[in-house]
Amino acid sequence: GLASSGLHTNGYSLARQALDGLDWNVPIRELGGTPGDALLKTHLCYLTSIRRLQSAGVDIHGLAHITGGGIVENLPRILPAQVGAHIHEGSWPILPIFDLIQRLGNINKAEMYRVFNMGLGMLVIVPPEHVEMAQAALANDLYVVGETIAGEGVRITEQEAD
Repeated sequence: GLASSGLHTNGYSLARQALDGLDWNVPIRELGGTPGDALLKTHLCYLTSIRRLQSAGVDIHGLAHITGGGIVENLPRILPAQVGAHIHEGSWPILPIFDLIQRLGNINKAEMYRVFNMGLGMLVIVPPEHVEMAQAALANDLYVVGETIAGEGVRITEQEAD
């Protein structure tokens, strides 16, 4: 998974509803700035990261840009029939803006993952034997967030503590 900078271009209707009543110009400690700044973070371009993976010889089997529909709707679009995904929540940092939206909007976790990217702007599918190469190519810019599984759809579970 490649990190997002924030909402990117999706979920603003729900975010506005959840954050209604906040002054978007007043800093909130957990955000490290204002809600307005957090909501308007520039959408990231993943081309440089993808090119670095390709240059390193990583065999990219699929790319899922996490836009409208969140992880649970975008990831299955690139997977073959009878292939699903198991995503381990906690294997990447969820940005504070998503925690704030969920808490203030009283939004359940399933809906958050259906609407927002939750801090992952692009998911990259690589063979297991290429994960270390991908990590070396992107250093701290890549999170191993799950694996493909037999079945269909996306299952998101909390990562178990070591």
